[in-house]
Amino acid sequence: MLIVFNPVAGQRRAQLLWRVLDVMVANGIRIEVAKTQRAGDAEAFARAAASRGAGLVVAAGGDGTIAEVANGLMDSGARLGVIPLGTANVLAHELALPFAPTAVASALAFGRTRTIWPGLARGAARSRLFVQMLGVGFDAHVVHRLSVRLKRHCGRGAYVLQTVRELARYGFVPVRLRLDGAETEAASVIVSKGRLYGGRYLLAPEARPGEPGFSVVLFDHSGPGAALLYGAALPLDLLAKGRGLRRVRARSVEFIGNDSIPAQADGDAAGTAPLAVTDAGRPIEVVVGT
Repeated sequence: MLIVFNPVAGQRRAQLLWRVLDVMVANGIRIEVAKTQRAGDAEAFARAAASRGAGLVVAAGGDGTIAEVANGLMDSGARLGVIPLGTANVLAHELALPFAPTAVASALAFGRTRTIWPGLARGAARSRLFVQMLGVGFDAHVVHRLSVRLKRHCGRGAYVLQTVRELARYGFVPVRLRLDGAETEAASVIVSKGRLYGGRYLLAPEARPGEPGFSVVLFDHSGPGAALLYGAALPLDLLAKGRGLRRVRARSVEFIGNDSIPAQADGDAAGTAPLAVTDAGRPIEVVVGT
């Protein structure tokens, strides 16, 4: 079993990984660990393992690492395993994956799976797979400006600090897009495969992770005040009920005429619009345990 580990997660989370590995080794499971050093390594490691016939490749990290490993497995029949070590671990919460080391090891050994259907964002420079969500607008601007050091030391609190810093810096330019060909605009947009956002907080209750299509959440209220209100609603789990939100089901999303507006995918910077968002070519099986 190949485990792709993102060491950027930090020492504390590395210790959680070693506890999982100790349980697996004690139960006779043969493992190999590949540490990433730069963006793209996780995808390359996963693709190479799948080409060698690996039936299961495990992503040990956050949602961005999971998405990279999933991308490497898309042209194979290999399953995706997850050891959640990220800051928000949105996909792990979405699929109700275990977090305790013994339970994680047991889940990976048992091997029961659940289907997810990732999304694919195509930009001018590159294409990017995402497993949970893609954002364009203010939340992506915060992600672009967030340092790895701050994220490592403050965890989720880093996003709060960076959000406050960026309120006066962001221009809140309207985001123009087409949803299945119908043009609209909003202050910010989240294109979601799953129900949750920012951890275990509900954003799109109608989302269906294992099916084609997206739940597109449009934030209509703009400006620093609106951003603060949306941010305050998140930890109270009230964001899905907030004023100025529209939720639309769509099979294709095109961000148009927004050359300077940032995008983020699964919590990692993902360039800028324009972008064309569709479903990935096929679904993937994620190991969820018993």
